[in-house]
Amino acid sequence: MKYTYKTYGTCSTQIDFEIENGIVKNVKFTNGCNGNLKAISALVEGRTKEEVTRLLRGIKCGYKETSCGDQLARALEEAN
Repeated sequence: MKYTYKTYGTCSTQIDFEIENGIVKNVKFTNGCNGNLKAISALVEGRTKEEVTRLLRGIKCGYKETSCGDQLARALEEAN
């Protein structure tokens, strides 16, 4: 199933992704740090929703209360 998540508190503004049988696929960030976000997308590809959430939840970016990785974890938590 395809999902779109509007981020907050980050340079990226949106995350599009798919979940098939609990597996994260095709993660694409809109805006933000291009190289780093491509790396996150590549590293989470094929992992379970729970594994990605456990790895990324709570990571902060500098002085911000969240990060693009944390936003992805939150998006996955909200996805059914």
